[in-house]
Amino acid sequence: MNIHEYQAKELLKGFGVAVPRGKPAFSVEEAVEAAEELGGPVWVVKAQIHAGGRGKAGGVKVVKSIDAVRDTAQELLGKVLVTHQTGPEGKEVKRLYVEEGCDIAREIYLGILLDRATSRVTVMASTEGGVEIEEVAEKTPEKIIRVSIDPATGFQGFHARRLAFGLGLEGDAFKSAMRFFPALVKAYFDLDATMVEINPLVVTGGGQLIALDAKVGFDDNALYRHKDVAAMRDEDEEDPTELEAGRHELNYVKLDGDIGCMVNGAGLAMATMDIIKLRGGSPANFLDVGGGATKERVTIAFKLILSDPNVRGILVNIFGGIMRCDVIAEGVVAAAREVELSVPLVVRLEGTNVDLGRKILAESGLPIISGDDLGDAAEKVVAAVKEAA
Repeated sequence: MNIHEYQAKELLKGFGVAVPRGKPAFSVEEAVEAAEELGGPVWVVKAQIHAGGRGKAGGVKVVKSIDAVRDTAQELLGKVLVTHQTGPEGKEVKRLYVEEGCDIAREIYLGILLDRATSRVTVMASTEGGVEIEEVAEKTPEKIIRVSIDPATGFQGFHARRLAFGLGLEGDAFKSAMRFFPALVKAYFDLDATMVEINPLVVTGGGQLIALDAKVGFDDNALYRHKDVAAMRDEDEEDPTELEAGRHELNYVKLDGDIGCMVNGAGLAMATMDIIKLRGGSPANFLDVGGGATKERVTIAFKLILSDPNVRGILVNIFGGIMRCDVIAEGVVAAAREVELSVPLVVRLEGTNVDLGRKILAESGLPIISGDDLGDAAEKVVAAVKEAA
């Protein structure tokens, strides 16, 4: 789960992370009131959407008068902001963050995430603040400092010093870093975050480190421990189909292809998408119905796939262990009849009750194409989609 910048800063502030003063606003009037309460002479009006690149897309404005705050708020609220992360459809701005101006002497980068190569939480820092870390990694990887945290000992003073020395921090800035870095790491662990990114992290003219921006992502599986964080969810920023899937305990991620996939098990689902690509097709989604799905849940999963107008064919790939093939077959048949299936459907079943499942499909009277194995099923659905085009 992701949250907005102003929410992330409010959470981090509670851990002692230094952030500029600011207030969220949901209307032009609230933006003006926020600026008046913060005091001048400089304010920053920021569009709040779950996507990076807001500044380059015109979603972050530095203004020097209350009238300019009002004009900027009117301009941004309701605007569809298109960034490199939103895709061409963009995202509508429904809330703003009005923040006090900041005396910026330097901009640096700081991020915390799980490095799967080392199986450890890793703190990354770079002198290239304000630049996307992917771009830094590609063009100047030597400018990225990495510190791995041993889970047995946690974040230590020498970790903070290594980061500070690597960033060239001295004097008051160095002292500020010794407070800032441990506070941010503690926030990462205590909040069950999957990623914390401060870009840019600024050094002020007075030598203090302040999080000028903040992006925090959370582990959905741990949200039951953080009711306050869960309450920050902005469903307007999430794909409605993915939200509906979550309500039925289905793992669904929308993609940009045209072949819908319904599979049991995340690993098998990824393999299914890979083999569709290998056969020349493009998956429209990742959908794992899980090991204990009911007929009703399978029916809902089928409807979710067909709710995507880009879907021109469906591949159902089930390996029945805990999940029985007959349950999947009953769900597929029920859903296909209910939605009046109009695209090619290829089904590959194997495992528990596979013969019964195949019988249910064969006797359904529906134009279902049977796949002998995964490769055969992928080849058939790709061919069927191309033929129907």
